[in-house]
Amino acid sequence: MPNSAAVMQPVAESPIVAMQAGHRGTRAIQRMVEFAPSTGGLALWVRHHDLPEADDTTPVVATDGHTIHYSPAFAEHPLDEQVGMVAHEVLHIALRHTQRCTDLQQLLGDVDLQLFNICADAIVNSALNHLSWLELPSGSLGLDQLLRKTLAIDEPVEALLLKWDVESLYRALDDRLPPSSGKRTGQGSQATGRADGPRAKRAREMAAGSGDPDLLPTPGAPAAPEHEAEQAREWSQRILRAHSGDGAHSMLRVLVADLPRVRTPWEQVLRRQLARSLAPEPAVSWSRPSRSFLANQGRAGPGRRMPFEPGISASRAVPRLVVVVDVSGSIDSALMTRFAREIEAIARRLGAGLVLVMGDERVQSVQHFAPGRCSLQDIAFTGGGGTDFTPLLEEADRHGPDITVVLTDLDGPTRYRPRGPVLWAVPEAHAHAVPPFGRVLVLQ
Repeated sequence: MPNSAAVMQPVAESPIVAMQAGHRGTRAIQRMVEFAPSTGGLALWVRHHDLPEADDTTPVVATDGHTIHYSPAFAEHPLDEQVGMVAHEVLHIALRHTQRCTDLQQLLGDVDLQLFNICADAIVNSALNHLSWLELPSGSLGLDQLLRKTLAIDEPVEALLLKWDVESLYRALDDRLPPSSGKRTGQGSQATGRADGPRAKRAREMAAGSGDPDLLPTPGAPAAPEHEAEQAREWSQRILRAHSGDGAHSMLRVLVADLPRVRTPWEQVLRRQLARSLAPEPAVSWSRPSRSFLANQGRAGPGRRMPFEPGISASRAVPRLVVVVDVSGSIDSALMTRFAREIEAIARRLGAGLVLVMGDERVQSVQHFAPGRCSLQDIAFTGGGGTDFTPLLEEADRHGPDITVVLTDLDGPTRYRPRGPVLWAVPEAHAHAVPPFGRVLVLQ
């Protein structure tokens, strides 16, 4: 076990050993690596921090998704319990529960952190409680217990771990009443005042004796989607390798369904699709010779002439992109801003001309932007009512686009199909909508 105050940066496949000399979790990590070298070694990829002091509201041990924070009370627990608590936090980080809570909140708009924490704890506890060399805190709630009491699902814990991830478990238990109900209670989200339904209430009662919530908000601004996707991919690979290396001694009872999801950010997919459609295509030009013909002055040697070799030119001088925005009220402003920012960057990078068509049941406005000079973020996207894609797509096709991107929820009739390719950009809540033609890009 390294005993250095220096923080090593990650390189290649070497773990991050970011541990202060003699921090409070050192002995527990040594025990983990002794009994489960591969999965226990996941603790070497996270940072560890001793809190100088604590009050009544400070949990014994907690994580913000990157660092494990130890309160002074942690050192008072027996070693077996320390090992159980550290292993618990390591799996929270490896499974990226804090970051996934943030992602779910962006999707749903309101996520109860305490209830999400209960769901994440149940999965982690069930993945660990088969090990004899660690001890989970008294009253720790397992996934099988939680599902039996709240959803009347009685199955072996191994089968449950292969079916349930933290997002699906949270959705199943979150039966809080909507804010408009006007009811308030001592239980439920304090931010919204939403009262618990029977499932959420029962889950909180079962978790009441299992200790304080240990998932803390991630410090700082959210990371870029590309960085989050790469981190999820790395942690998923580490867990797979570690579980395979330890075999029957793995800290994971089974290969849980709750592995970090690797999603390619929609920004990358959009860039790739538009670059493919808007990039100039080479074409043979018989009106100009090739560079090699000019360099050799049309001769292959003394007294010998080369046959004429045509040159290459772009098939189109300025590529054109048409963006159709459904302003019927189905797209929230934050997602609209992200989408506009990405379209601006792509059009500027590719030097493409852009036509913006806005409308719902009819075309409300059409705006033209010079190549690389669009400014969509300054435009007010307002509207309401239903959507009819027919007039919007007819207007888009009149401008002869190389590709048409439609930002919408795909809820409306379509009686016209443009001649060029169409990319439907839809929010994640409408990911299962079926397009009439073209491809679908889900904006997460």
